[in-house]
Amino acid sequence: MTDEDLVFQSYGRCCKSTAFFDDFYARFLASSAEVRDKFSNTDMSAQKHLLRAGILNLVLYARGLPPTKLKALGESHSRQRLDIQPHLYDYWLKALLDTIGAHDDELDVRTLAAWGKVLRQGIEVIRAAY
Repeated sequence: MTDEDLVFQSYGRCCKSTAFFDDFYARFLASSAEVRDKFSNTDMSAQKHLLRAGILNLVLYARGLPPTKLKALGESHSRQRLDIQPHLYDYWLKALLDTIGAHDDELDVRTLAAWGKVLRQGIEVIRAAY
């Protein structure tokens, strides 16, 4: 099984948990005052839907889809728009990996490493637009 397949299956298990996205944002917002400030006027219900799609886009990019949606996400997060500085993705990645660890009861070392690899590939596309 490929890394991308492992991640896709793991993500499916995580999405079965009704608390997955809430737990992610609790971790992410607790990670930094700078992160919390970026979300001070955010509709978190809508944001959770965007996150769900965003993670899927990262996985699909790793599976070979063109980076069109990730480039658009990068543009919306660029210094000219939302000004999401590149170092903030490190907080995002850690919070997501920690949340996956708490919600995927089948997670093993190989799958966690696959998550890191898959997510970093897509994050680099987004960061490049900054």
